[in-house]
Amino acid sequence: MATPNIPLRQKAVIYDKPGTASTKIVEIDVPEPGPGEVLINLTHSGVCHSDYGIMSNKWKMLPYPTQPGQIGGHEGVGKVVKFGPGAETSGLKIGDRVGIKWVASACGNCEPCEAGSDALCFSQKVSGYYSAGTFQQYTLGPANYVTPIPDELASDEAAPMLCAGVTVYSALKRSNARPGQWVAISGAGGGLGHIAVQLACKGMGLRVIGIDYGNKEELVKASGAEHFVNIAKFPVDDDGAAISSHVKSLTGGLGVHAAVVCTSSNAAYAQALQFLRFNGTLVCVGVPENEPKPIASAFPATMIGKHYTITGSTVGNRRETIETLEFAARGIIKAHVRTETMDTLTGVFEEMEKGTLQGKVVLDLSS
Repeated sequence: MATPNIPLRQKAVIYDKPGTASTKIVEIDVPEPGPGEVLINLTHSGVCHSDYGIMSNKWKMLPYPTQPGQIGGHEGVGKVVKFGPGAETSGLKIGDRVGIKWVASACGNCEPCEAGSDALCFSQKVSGYYSAGTFQQYTLGPANYVTPIPDELASDEAAPMLCAGVTVYSALKRSNARPGQWVAISGAGGGLGHIAVQLACKGMGLRVIGIDYGNKEELVKASGAEHFVNIAKFPVDDDGAAISSHVKSLTGGLGVHAAVVCTSSNAAYAQALQFLRFNGTLVCVGVPENEPKPIASAFPATMIGKHYTITGSTVGNRRETIETLEFAARGIIKAHVRTETMDTLTGVFEEMEKGTLQGKVVLDLSS
């Protein structure tokens, strides 16, 4: 296939006032691919709650504040349009659709990479945080690390799978829940949560209790949850006793085998640990904002007496990304997608701030 015409300039969305929900469309140069890199004409990018955390500087565990002019985004899909020196040997072709993930590049040689944990690579570059992200029309990616997109999967449906999808797939695997067992998913109607419900129910044979606010009930049940729990119906000042008692009653009194917290709420973590039965596992996925707090209900005596496990799960590795896209290509999972244009991004972040956003928003970058 012939190399397409590549413009000298492109549109990008930047965080113009980090610390607030504010973005701005600017015009910048189209980058030139270096050794081993490909230039990708992006057509779609998912918008993730992680982007909001980075833009707003509410993720206090990050080493540096986000700088004005940062291009965010880490769920990008587009076509390869140019090779840098040496990239032609990667097996990619001009016109191939590929994806850019949260980890935009990994070295492949450090101990985490060799252990299959390339999301923990010591030399990783994160897309949208001190590296140019996917809220732009052209970007660069290592030819050996971009993710091929299955032909059967539309680009707007593929984008959310590159972070939200693979993140919850990895988390469910780390929960060690087995087919027929119960799993509670907190934040079940959000961008990660509704995909987690589908994967758990339709892809892994788990019985799901979805937990979120009442306006998310229809989406959570449509995603396959056996039960829905509206957190607004339970007191917030009882340390989670009422909601945990209710969740346990749905499982015959014992509790769930695993709980996956997809929301950024400290209260959700304190509640979720109490949903577990003996030998249960709590998987931490959503990153709480502002000053870090420990899980309030993680008393050593309880952990010991119940044989509880608490584990963290980040964005998964390249193999899990491919497997997640295969689930989507087969129709096992499908993101609830709302497509928006680049100039609406500030409003999308404002919805996230209010907690009213359902499912996933994907930006159409073509205009």
